[in-house]
Amino acid sequence: MIEAVRLETGADPGALEQPGGAPAEVLARVRSVYLRDFQIEWLDPIGIDNTFAMVVRGADARAGHLESLSDAAKASDRWILGVGYEFEQRADGLPALDKTYGIRWNGRPRSMDLGLLYKALEQGQVTMIAANATDGLLSKLDLKMLRDDKHAFPPYEVAIAARQDALRQTPGLREALLELSGKFTNSTMQTLNYKVDGEHRPVPEVAEEFLKASALR
Repeated sequence: MIEAVRLETGADPGALEQPGGAPAEVLARVRSVYLRDFQIEWLDPIGIDNTFAMVVRGADARAGHLESLSDAAKASDRWILGVGYEFEQRADGLPALDKTYGIRWNGRPRSMDLGLLYKALEQGQVTMIAANATDGLLSKLDLKMLRDDKHAFPPYEVAIAARQDALRQTPGLREALLELSGKFTNSTMQTLNYKVDGEHRPVPEVAEEFLKASALR
């Protein structure tokens, strides 16, 4: 499976611009800068937006009639937040969430390894976690991903980046790569991720199975 790269909003991956903008605007900006500076083309998105996902237990969401982050901000209880180590510091993470929604927290966020977030949520150590929209466990556990109704987080669409000279020199490469465009959804990626992370199946095996099911192999 070809490794996909998150669409950021800056030309230099080490010196990003301030994130923001509609997905189409971000894609156009990235395409222009990468083609100009690196002779790299970004192809059409494959259908995944692996943005940050604020997740609560399904039972809590049903009890509080929670659908969105605005609903969470109106809740009477203070939330105990669990985060990965980067989310608290990234401009497009907790600072963006706080600025947009003003959710009331019970103390400082509890930072932990990403692999421990779901267990902490299940065990009640935290009541909300900052996860990723394609996490495999979202397809298996009774959880609710709250809708980012005010667009605090920028788009993180997944697309394939390829060298312009490779696309020119390799017959059929562009067409083959473009076959993946629109073939995925976040739900599909959650399922695939769980097969790898939860069922511990080899990545090539899972990828081959998906390609065959999608009539791409």
